[in-house]
Amino acid sequence: MGADLRLSDAERNEAIEALSEHVRTGRLDIEEFGTRSARASAARTRNELVPLFDDLPEPHPAVLKVVRARQAPGKPEPAQRFGGTAVTIAAIIAVLLFFTVAKVWLVFLLPAVVALLIGARSR
Repeated sequence: MGADLRLSDAERNEAIEALSEHVRTGRLDIEEFGTRSARASAARTRNELVPLFDDLPEPHPAVLKVVRARQAPGKPEPAQRFGGTAVTIAAIIAVLLFFTVAKVWLVFLLPAVVALLIGARSR
């Protein structure tokens, strides 16, 4: 459910309904509503609705809640944190193995193998 997915007619209508509610509460005047509702009607992707509601409080169409949740900056997903940590630990282990036990450069492939395994698992 990414921001680049195409909108359905129902999602466009929901956006226009939310804009109508903002007219009823006095946050938008008729002219601004006309401009925004025309842009909502012409929107092809979910991402095109985001600027129409950036300066407005709730209500927003449900489709925007999904888009904003995915775009929100902040903490990486747990799988990303785990992957980064695991690769770092694998690199440290590779260096320790190289200098203590295995004097073979192949131990430095360990972080790459870990990264590949985690990447394959997360898909």
